[in-house]
Amino acid sequence: MLRFMPVGDSMTIGSSGEHTWRYRLWQHLCATYGRPFKLVGPREALYEKSTDSATSFEYADPDFPRAHLAGWGEGWMHMAPLIGDAVRECRADVLLVSLGLIDLGFYTNAEQTAENVRAFVSAAREANPRIRMVLLPVIPNVRAQADPPFAEQVDRFNVLLAKAVADLDEPRSPILLASPPESYDIDADTYDGTHPNKSGEHRIAGAFAGAMWEAWGVGQAYVA
Repeated sequence: MLRFMPVGDSMTIGSSGEHTWRYRLWQHLCATYGRPFKLVGPREALYEKSTDSATSFEYADPDFPRAHLAGWGEGWMHMAPLIGDAVRECRADVLLVSLGLIDLGFYTNAEQTAENVRAFVSAAREANPRIRMVLLPVIPNVRAQADPPFAEQVDRFNVLLAKAVADLDEPRSPILLASPPESYDIDADTYDGTHPNKSGEHRIAGAFAGAMWEAWGVGQAYVA
């Protein structure tokens, strides 16, 4: 049984009343994978905006394995110290990672963020030497439209992320760099310029699903 752990920031944890891309990917794998699998992680809650805390379980459809390692306002720098214990405790086989926007927006530059990617990979492999990973590039958000230096950092980090994947990929613990979500439009696929709406959830799920299908034969091509 493959055990998938979604790892991410606010775009992955989602907020009260949402389905999340985690749910969309679970639906897809249920329909296409044909083998037992599970979503795992040390957390299950959604973010509750009214209390500024991850305390909500009001999923649009709560009837799915809601486990994850995601947090509103968390990035590579926050997850690198946590990933080893999470992989060990949850016995994760595949990490589905969408991080970086928070780091670049508030904490670290592109080079520093890329170093945290490498620390994350090292800690995950220390916990499970055969761990597989799918890493999603940072999707530019509304800030990138109005803040050229931030947009440059996003572009620079995505180049460094691709280099890290090329450097760190190895047969016993493969790393995939997913393609950016196809035709992603922050006006059409988000509700605020950053966080995915229904169509955005499908596009992010499709990016992860497509990478796993093309490289590993997991599932099939994604159909929303």
